[in-house]
Amino acid sequence: MSPSLSAPADAAAEKRRLRAGALARRAAMGEEARRLASAAAAIHARTAMGDGPLAGRTIAVFAPFRDEIDTFPLAALLRAEGARLALPVIVGRGLPLAFRLWQADDPLVPQGAYGIPTPSETAPEATPDLVVVPLAAFDRCGGRIGYGAGFYDRTLARLRAASPVTALGYAFACQEVPRVPAEPHDEPLDMMITEHGALPCSHPFSRFCPGP
Repeated sequence: MSPSLSAPADAAAEKRRLRAGALARRAAMGEEARRLASAAAAIHARTAMGDGPLAGRTIAVFAPFRDEIDTFPLAALLRAEGARLALPVIVGRGLPLAFRLWQADDPLVPQGAYGIPTPSETAPEATPDLVVVPLAAFDRCGGRIGYGAGFYDRTLARLRAASPVTALGYAFACQEVPRVPAEPHDEPLDMMITEHGALPCSHPFSRFCPGP
């Protein structure tokens, strides 16, 4: 085993610890701080996408759930420039996510046991070329800790096997951790966006970062 890869049991336990700490910090943020941070992150994300036109591009975002960073300010910016937006849909346990187009006036319906907001089943499916990814915790090497189900790892692996796609992590700065333990199935982030700015992941993935 590479010294920069963690044993599965050790990695899972460390991820649980890091996730719990990051989510506690996120939950402690006040309402006004969340609002201001979400607005700032939206501007940083749009800047990070470059000067090229967004019209004709399909960008996957996520509807904020519980106390996640608010993606609606970002969605408004992207729509104003003609981007097609899509939201993730859970197809089944152990499967990659699907994406359905989301128009500004489309009502979102709760899906699954957690009631995550999604477009209706009649919304057309789409394949994004950029995915704005939710997360519980992140590091500066592209490492991401999700919520434990592995949906985005499977989804990014499927998308990247077919064509180039950019994974842009989107969260509050308080969710940063020093280092995410790397496992073979983990898919890296290409860039991380917080209210403090864009953090390019210069190392493709945590397992390639120098050890402590």
